[in-house]
Amino acid sequence: MENTVENPNPVIASESVKNTIKPVNQVDEKAPDSSEGIAQKSRNPKVKKRKKPKDTTAPRHPLTGYVRFLNDRRESVRAANPNLSFAEITKILASEWSNLPAAKKQQYLDAAEQDRERYTREYNAYKQTDAYKQFTQQQNEKKMKETKDEPQPIAKNQTTKDTQNNNEVDFSNFDIPIFTEEFLDHNKTRDAELRQLRKSNTDYEQQNATLQKHIESMKAAIEKLENEVIQQKKNNCALQQHLDHLRTTLTNGFADVKLPGVKEVATLQTIDSYMTNLHSMLLENSSHDAT
Repeated sequence: MENTVENPNPVIASESVKNTIKPVNQVDEKAPDSSEGIAQKSRNPKVKKRKKPKDTTAPRHPLTGYVRFLNDRRESVRAANPNLSFAEITKILASEWSNLPAAKKQQYLDAAEQDRERYTREYNAYKQTDAYKQFTQQQNEKKMKETKDEPQPIAKNQTTKDTQNNNEVDFSNFDIPIFTEEFLDHNKTRDAELRQLRKSNTDYEQQNATLQKHIESMKAAIEKLENEVIQQKKNNCALQQHLDHLRTTLTNGFADVKLPGVKEVATLQTIDSYMTNLHSMLLENSSHDAT
């Protein structure tokens, strides 16, 4: 007869077996890894940023010099390099813009400045129209309505409870592939454009500093010329007074002297022609004496 060892406590044995064998749908608790962290973040609903409403009747926004250069060169560069991606083409254009001669670049900057002035004039005129007032009123009414329709703040306990409930929902269908090649190229393009814009901003600041110095030097030159003009006016006044005094003296001296063949006498009004005739006679007499 075989010897069998009976378990003195069959209840504990059965429970240990139950604890050893777990249900299929039961998962051991463990620290969330990075993938679970990403999934957890993706489950948190994010409020979409509302796009700013576009006023179709407003004037067209101005283009910068760099954007104008891109519009002029993009198609030709794309045709010359059909196998390059959008990001690579943008890099080529950014390099061309950086190496563009100053005179050629200034043409784009001047055109952009003219476009900006055009937009400022048109927008100032547009703000006086009924279309602008109507659009502004519509946006204010819409903003008031959205503010009125916003939900009331939820208590902290309720928010925690809703978050726990949302964690049980499967949001796998809402995962967005943010590391695709198109997305990375898009980011590279935006980074390149931002770098170029920062460089353009630095160039503009340097140009503004140079222009400011030029303006200051021009102001100094204008002030110097104004002082010279004032001094010349003073000199002219002094010369005019001396000339008037000389005319008065000559008129008093030759008032009783009549020139032969000349009817007019010496007065303040005729003293200039009188002295001219007298000078001519003296020259004729001196020439006769010499012969």
